[in-house]
Amino acid sequence: LQRIGLQLRATLENITRLRAEGEDFRWYLKLKCGNCGEVSEKWQYLRLMDSAPLKGGRGSATMVQKCKLCSRENSIEILSQTIKPYNAEDSEKFKTIVEFECRGLEPVDFQPQAGFAAEGAESGTPFNDINLLEKDWNDYDEKTKESVGIYEVTHKFVKC
Repeated sequence: LQRIGLQLRATLENITRLRAEGEDFRWYLKLKCGNCGEVSEKWQYLRLMDSAPLKGGRGSATMVQKCKLCSRENSIEILSQTIKPYNAEDSEKFKTIVEFECRGLEPVDFQPQAGFAAEGAESGTPFNDINLLEKDWNDYDEKTKESVGIYEVTHKFVKC
């Protein structure tokens, strides 16, 4: 059992509180079997709203999966209380925005997609449905008459 944190780094322009919004937010990951090392070819997503029972009545996890290669049953859980916003003062620094509890399924890659939200740093103007697939996003804040943006999005995983 290990905890792995997903750290995000981005350059924020006139924007703050960049966050994964809602129970249905999809964390797109590539997952590795801790037993045999097999890595999923496809992007798989985890959502807070999803739950699957663990074998032998040991509770549940966000995702439970049998490895195609070695048949080991592995699981991974989103630790909901660890989900944090990425704020203006975090700009250009790595910050842990979520932690996963891993039982044999380990995230090795992350792809930000749709479902992020943020707000204008000065104005509080809400920006919803932010898609970071291109690693860059920009818009215009009518209240402050300024452009807003999220640039050079990158990530890394850390052991917690």
